[in-house]
Parts: sequence; structure tokens; C-alpha cells
Amino acid sequence: MPGPLRGRVALVAGATRGAGRGIARELGAAGATVYVTGRSTRARRSEYDRPETIEDTADLVTEAGGHGVAVPVDHLDPAAVRALVDRVAREQGRLDLLVNDIWGGEKLFEWDTPVWEHDLDNGLRLLRLAVETHAITSHFALPLLLRHPGGLVVEVTDGTADHNRDTYRVNFFYDLAKASVLRMAFALGHELGPRGASAVALTPGWMRSEIMLEAYGVREDNWRDALDREPHFAISETPRYTGRAVAALAADPEVSRFNGQSLSSGGLARVYGFTDLDGSRPDAWRYLAEVQGPGRPADTTGYR
Repeated sequence: MPGPLRGRVALVAGATRGAGRGIARELGAAGATVYVTGRSTRARRSEYDRPETIEDTADLVTEAGGHGVAVPVDHLDPAAVRALVDRVAREQGRLDLLVNDIWGGEKLFEWDTPVWEHDLDNGLRLLRLAVETHAITSHFALPLLLRHPGGLVVEVTDGTADHNRDTYRVNFFYDLAKASVLRMAFALGHELGPRGASAVALTPGWMRSEIMLEAYGVREDNWRDALDREPHFAISETPRYTGRAVAALAADPEVSRFNGQSLSSGGLARVYGFTDLDGSRPDAWRYLAEVQGPGRPADTTGYR
């Protein structure tokens, strides 16, 4: 059966693992052609030195029902990003969806460390990876996206605008990076809206990425074993939950109603009716505000 995104072209920038991979895979399940980018390939790993590759992500897109195209790109290199967009234009003639999911900062930030004590090179590198890459990619990709009406940009971040406005996030550099991405969506909404396109910021909840599962010493098939160590992990979600949120947005002919807004996977599940892989609808940010934040015992009743 043709998917709702058959004939649509997406670029998921930063699709090697985590949310980017989950998004690309669900766009494939909806029938899209998905260009997936990153720095880790089967021939060469990035400084992360992890096994996930963009070729693996592209294969998952194709297996899901779409068409995955892996393109190695360092999104801090303007010439490489320009070449990427030129290739999409040459091969497809259009771009309907841009997902800016580039991050790469897990090994660069120090928890609860003030700016004057944090390693400066690592902090500045984090900002470049998390903010500058998004700006470079939008600069080159948006003229192609604007060729056809109804285009969408999804800026992936950590935290809703409401939560991040009132909450100190990890440290100076991390806080600034995630707030900047939220503001990018707001600014892009103002620039794209009058031109027939939309932009949103989207945050996953507590996501069971490859790195997170590894940190807790579990796999996706036994992730609940981590609850003895962290009971609130019960509200966690798979990367594909965020992917289903993006696929729902991309298929919505009235997506412009969200232009410039901050959205979450759990909030969009209530709007569109999709679920996570286990059939639940975790709403991590509401849970954080009402259960975990106030120090109540872990209990996901009514939150997934």
C-alpha cells in the first residue's frame, strides 16, 4: 500500500543513530525517499567510535518501505553541505522535509560544571556541532525546500520551550545549545511562514537511544531491567516514537498551524493518535513536570 509520504523527499541531517535514525526509519515506513547524513560510515567512524553507520540507517529506511540514501557529510563544512543539497536537487528536484538533528555532543559536556571550570574547547565544539551545523544546513537546503509549497523544517532539540525557559539544563554550553535550537525554529517559522513553508522544534522524551541503553547496561528487549537503578526510566520511549511524530507532521496538510512552535513526541501522540512500539503513548515532559520534578514516587499511570 502506498504510504502517506510516497513521492516526498526528506533530508535527515544527523541520522547515524538515536532520534535521527528513528525519524529516518519512520519516514521510510511512510514511503518517503530519505537522504540520511552523518560522519560515521562503514569505511570510517567519527570520533564517537561507535558501530552505528549511516549506511545501516539507509538500509533500515529501505527495509521499512521507503528509499534510503546514505551520504557522508560533515555539516560544519559548508562546501560539503552545498554538495549534498545540489545532489538532492539533481536527483529529486525537490525537498519536502528537512530534519536538523545534528548533535554529537555526548562526549563534550560536563554535568553541573560552571562555564569557568568547563573545558573551553569542548564547550565551544559542542556549540559548533549543535548550533552552527543547523544554521549551515538550513542556509543551503531551504531554497530547495521552498521550490514547492508546504515544506517543513523540524529542529530536533532536548526540552520544550516551557521547560527549558525555567530549567537549568546540565551546564552553560548544553543549556545554550538546546535553547538556541528552540529559537531557531521560532525564527525559521517567521521566515518560512510567509513563503508557504513551516518550521517547528521537536523534543523526544527520555529516549532509549543506543547510547542511553548502553549507559544503563540494557538492550531494547530488556530495558525495564534498568528500573531498579532508575525507576523514572519507566517513562522512556524508543527513538521511533519521535520518528512517528515527524512522519505525522510531514503528512499533515495543516501542519502550518504549528509553525514556529515547540512540540514534543508525547504531545503530538495525543494530537495524531500514534503510539510507541509497545502500543503506549509516553508523555515524558508532563511526567517530568508532575511526577519526577516534584519528587513523587515513580508511577507512569496516566502518563503512558
